[in-house]
Amino acid sequence: MKIVFAVFECVPFVKVGGLADVAGTLPEYLRQSGQEIIVVLPLHKQVDKKKFKLRNLNRQLIIPVGNEYLTAGVWCCKRDNSVPVYFIENDRYFGREPVYGNEFGEYPDNSDRLIFFNRSVFEICKSIGFKPDIIHCNDMQTGLIPAYLKTLYRIDSFFSDTKTVYEIHNIVYQGLYSAVAYFRAGFDWVDFTVDRLEYYGQVNFTKSGINYAGKIITVSPAYAREIQSSAKYGHGMEGILTSRSSDITGILNGIDYDIWNPEKDKFIVSNYSIKTLQGKQLCKSDLLKNCGLPDNGSVVIGMVSRLDSIKGFDLIIDIIDKIMELPVQLVILGSGNEYYSTRLKKFMNKYREKLSYNPGFNDELAHKIYAGSDIFLMPSETEPCGLSQLIALRYGTIPIVHKTGGLADTIDSEYGISFDMFNSGKLYNTIIESIDMYKDRLKWNKMITAAMKKRFSWDKSVKQYLKVYNSLI
Repeated sequence: MKIVFAVFECVPFVKVGGLADVAGTLPEYLRQSGQEIIVVLPLHKQVDKKKFKLRNLNRQLIIPVGNEYLTAGVWCCKRDNSVPVYFIENDRYFGREPVYGNEFGEYPDNSDRLIFFNRSVFEICKSIGFKPDIIHCNDMQTGLIPAYLKTLYRIDSFFSDTKTVYEIHNIVYQGLYSAVAYFRAGFDWVDFTVDRLEYYGQVNFTKSGINYAGKIITVSPAYAREIQSSAKYGHGMEGILTSRSSDITGILNGIDYDIWNPEKDKFIVSNYSIKTLQGKQLCKSDLLKNCGLPDNGSVVIGMVSRLDSIKGFDLIIDIIDKIMELPVQLVILGSGNEYYSTRLKKFMNKYREKLSYNPGFNDELAHKIYAGSDIFLMPSETEPCGLSQLIALRYGTIPIVHKTGGLADTIDSEYGISFDMFNSGKLYNTIIESIDMYKDRLKWNKMITAAMKKRFSWDKSVKQYLKVYNSLI
């Protein structure tokens, strides 16, 4: 079948969060299963045209946004035996960085940017003659596509057999905009109703995707259940999701074991396997050296995360003084909310031999943290799937996770440590418990072995995606 994978970020071209990792791997596995697939994303300023050898197709798309008719260029990256990636070019909307906003918050014209991109997906398909059976939409950034297919493009014969799948990677971010955005998107007044696109007098791009898509996918079975269960997890979408319960499928993400492999990883100082675990100790020493921390035999706890309350940073800030009294060293890599960044910098100055906070994202350091840490900390309040805990397992780094969403689906006591109540006291007690477990090296090494044997590859997940696609066509 022919599949368009529409997404706003994708590795290796541009990354903000885990969505980009999924977009960079899942389409390739679908291609390997025999599907004809293309990826469509904006040509963000961060995309290096020379590095990735992008080719300008010298085509011009006309895209209406409100009363304006704007132009879009088309670029393409086609590498041997890989998924073709098409880029929508428009400097007004995509010639900026960061992707979604700056230090002052989201860009005020984000709704226009998304409208432009959503409509461009249809026009690029027609321009290159790619008639899709499935358009796979990802999160609120592409939430208007299912609605467009059933409204503005319902009489376009090019898409007469096209179906849409809407995948929810994180329902917290919904694309809620004023009614002005609704009309700039080009919809008719008749669709501005509570059972279609209207949401408390505004327009909600996630609601659009849920209401109009043929099928809905979430990134783990537990998350699929959670977001239908209450407002705490559904963030206002729980009722709509429950009404479409029979059309929702939870499919666990996988990771690319060619990239995340301690036996071949070029970023770490010593490759290792289950049979050569002494290499992991060398990686621990190297991590501490790179972070300017003394190698004193402490338990090393690592984090690679966005700095956000939903990732559990309020809990960490609340007990960090108590954590620093324990025989541990804490290494954190990530960016996000400036409040947490400022606090972590202050704590690092206070605990120079115990804490290393590294703002931003550094791919090499991320690999070193996964390999060199003893414990990987992931106390998310909610976590649709999570990739970091899966990567940590591959490197024999035991995860501590809050039992929610994909974390509950992927971590058990054989190779991980979970806590069920989301509060700082429970997290602190779990860290103490993990330190005590670490002291029993025989049992700890058994956990490491079990963790490294565990596999969450895309192969099984792809079969489930294809089952959903085939149910539509």
